[in-house]
Amino acid sequence: MRSGAKVAVIGGVFIVVAGGVGYGAYSLVGGDGGGLGSESKSTEVRTGPLSTEEIKTTAEDFLAAWADGKDPERAASFTNNAAEAQDAVAGYSEQAHITGAVITPGEATGAKVPFTVKATVKFGELSKPLSYASELTVVRGLTNGKPLVDWTPTVIHPKLEKNTHLITGKSDTPPIKAVDRNGTELTAEKYPSLAPVLDQLREKYGEKAGGESGVETWIQTDGGDVTRSTVLTLSKGESGELKTTLDAKVQAAAEQAVKKYSEASVAAVRPSTGEIVAVANNRKDGFNAAMLGKQAPGSTMKIVTAAMLLEKGLVGAGKPAECPKTVMYQGTSFHNLDNFDIKGGTFTQSFARSCNTAFIKLIDDTKDDHALPKFAGQVFGLGLDWKSGVASADGSVPEADGGGAAAQYIGQGTVQMNVLNIASVTATTKDGTFRQPVIVPRDLDDRELAVAERQLPGAVGQQLRDMMRATASWGTGQKAMAGLGGDKGAKTGSAEVDGQETSNSWFTGFQDDLAAAASVESGGHGGDAAGPVVAAVLSAG
Repeated sequence: MRSGAKVAVIGGVFIVVAGGVGYGAYSLVGGDGGGLGSESKSTEVRTGPLSTEEIKTTAEDFLAAWADGKDPERAASFTNNAAEAQDAVAGYSEQAHITGAVITPGEATGAKVPFTVKATVKFGELSKPLSYASELTVVRGLTNGKPLVDWTPTVIHPKLEKNTHLITGKSDTPPIKAVDRNGTELTAEKYPSLAPVLDQLREKYGEKAGGESGVETWIQTDGGDVTRSTVLTLSKGESGELKTTLDAKVQAAAEQAVKKYSEASVAAVRPSTGEIVAVANNRKDGFNAAMLGKQAPGSTMKIVTAAMLLEKGLVGAGKPAECPKTVMYQGTSFHNLDNFDIKGGTFTQSFARSCNTAFIKLIDDTKDDHALPKFAGQVFGLGLDWKSGVASADGSVPEADGGGAAAQYIGQGTVQMNVLNIASVTATTKDGTFRQPVIVPRDLDDRELAVAERQLPGAVGQQLRDMMRATASWGTGQKAMAGLGGDKGAKTGSAEVDGQETSNSWFTGFQDDLAAAASVESGGHGGDAAGPVVAAVLSAG
């Protein structure tokens, strides 16, 4: 079939009409599902790059068979994973109740073929149009060399992932009207970063909020355990109101701040209560990295390390501290950024300028390679199974030895954090007590919150806050924090990641009773990218 062709198949199987570039559009109008594609009779195994004709014909055949909807097995035969593709195509009409699909391909870019889908979802007497765009990629089969659609669930719908499918029906959880601490409604349309959070809140607390279910099309996992993501609402039902700890003003600032950088995340917490005030991401994959991410946090981890060293009496904020260009620990060499050193300086200077070697030099004096993981959990609550109200990772500082243990002192190696974890570290520093971050009140479901074994010792906390104030006033955080007033402190971080030419940018800070942390992948120095994000959020609070 060629662009611009108008072909009617007797029996009404499908129609090819003009409207796409190179293929036309495929529209289901009824009939049987036979004869929708052509297959080469050659037994020769083809190799080499795909031709334009192979890409076009394969995409054409698959899209026509899918649009027909009557023979999922045939549609799946044009893919390199027939079993999964057949189930997905079958479920498109049987479980999602999608009918009348008109699929219009666009112009291929290499082996990728974009297309749009316009269809109708029908459930009982309800019906509503559904439209979206996706793409497919044509590859050469590994065993037979035939051109095939490289199967991935996103071919069916761009929001699908492995082991998920579309389903339409009466929702098993009522919708919610999520509101912030002041009663302002929070929607995914106005605050896009909250989409996965609102889905989880609905799934977990929809029934408690007192609403009534409607009819929807949503994404569900194959096992049935679903973090709901609604694709289409056929009937709204009645929403129950759910109060969160978020602040709409701060959330709006967070949303705007992360838009300035790709792959950026930020979270803000109230030190006095542990309430999550804002959480935002700007990521291509839509992942809630702010709460679920697991990455090395770089020198923002030095807040925890400094607290431990202060408690052990190995350093003092105003006492001398060596900061050589490089240092060796059990066969592993560590250096400062650009190999700087500080001659005759104090520990506050090493902290404010983020001297790596000043911290690593002291690991021997602790006489315990595992001292940091213990302290991180006992005082800062890291790794204690947080129950924020939605899914979140609670940080990890696993036991390590030798050079691996030393790397943890500066937030590298096996340390894994997200910005919510680091915001909590800063909140604990500001308040002196770890308060597990929450996004809905504990009394909503009487869940058991994580509790640290002990508080940050008073003298340690005071010195730590003073060092963070120095960092914000004249250290590596000065530029980012310059526009903020009140009681303010900061810590920068640059996390090196294997395979990346540029380090990840991390920054955390506090202003009065608000603590925030941000990360920007491949953002470089902490004060350059993540710093402005944190400053914008703190300013809004």
